[in-house]
Amino acid sequence: MMETDDKLLKQFFTEHKQEVVDDGFSKRVMMHLPDKAWRISSIWTSVCTALAIILFFAFDGLRILSGLISDIIVAGWQYFATTNFDLKTLVIVAAVLLLLGINRLFSME
Repeated sequence: MMETDDKLLKQFFTEHKQEVVDDGFSKRVMMHLPDKAWRISSIWTSVCTALAIILFFAFDGLRILSGLISDIIVAGWQYFATTNFDLKTLVIVAAVLLLLGINRLFSME
């Protein structure tokens, strides 16, 4: 029932579509809107970004980040070195993920 109603609505609106003449009205309205909010927003964004960068370097973020990445790589290497996994399993998992991705890609409208 809902699909039929949706189809009928779409058909009605495509048949009775009307273009409204703008004559630059939207542009004139946008030109008269105050840009104070945009300025405040961009200033606030700049202040927060600068503060984040300062805090990152003040608390030695590069050392922490490089240590974290190093720990992740070492833990992954140790896990795969001690785990007995079959190459067939890895290929099957990769194929299933690839097929699911392709299915999702083609099912999008």
